[in-house]
Amino acid sequence: MKKRTQTDLCRELTDAITSGQHPVGSLLPTELELCEQHGLSRYAVRKALDELQELGLISRRKNVGTRVESARPAMGFTQSIATVDDLAQFGARHVRTVKSSQELVADLALAKELDCPGGTRWLRISSLRFDGSQTNALPICWTDVYVDAAFADIAQLVRASPQTLISSLIEERYGRAIARIRQDVNAILLTAEMAAELKTESGSPALRITRRYYDPAGELLEISRSFHPANRFTFSMEMSRSKD
Repeated sequence: MKKRTQTDLCRELTDAITSGQHPVGSLLPTELELCEQHGLSRYAVRKALDELQELGLISRRKNVGTRVESARPAMGFTQSIATVDDLAQFGARHVRTVKSSQELVADLALAKELDCPGGTRWLRISSLRFDGSQTNALPICWTDVYVDAAFADIAQLVRASPQTLISSLIEERYGRAIARIRQDVNAILLTAEMAAELKTESGSPALRITRRYYDPAGELLEISRSFHPANRFTFSMEMSRSKD
């Protein structure tokens, strides 16, 4: 049986709040009660509640408790991703709308941009991602995903499975496990074309997140590049001091 995580609890509580199971103004169960109900440590429960507070769904006060403040997340959101499984949870919550897909050969400019050999063949799938819990929401990001051209028939599966990461579909369809993901984050200014798709101003700041997916043998299977308007996304990570 799969071990439950703070991500699972955060998603379940978010769903319960947005569906009205926990109405605005009501108090959530205490931390200890949530620990017992969900089989999680107090640390994991607190991290889940921290994420809900970042979303503007709850407030927490000493001697009062955890109060539901809103039935809808704030416009922006914080996403904490520490493992490949956490990344899959991100895909489950944020729905993909495919805009285009095409096979191409990486010329020198694209090869330099993607840090891949020139002349390699790729299938590029371009899409917008939306928060599946909100209706009429602005796009969270634009994503260009490049997969090995040998996986060309994955495009149909991608359109049919809008809540599943493409890397997960590759694993299921071809049995090619993702063992390692390298991620780079940098700040950019949006082009006019991309800004129009994201419904924001041309030249506005954004975060570009590039992920490279490798199998256990170190072979590169996929490259994704996501463009997030600065006011709609916060990427968080946590570091602990080494015990060595």
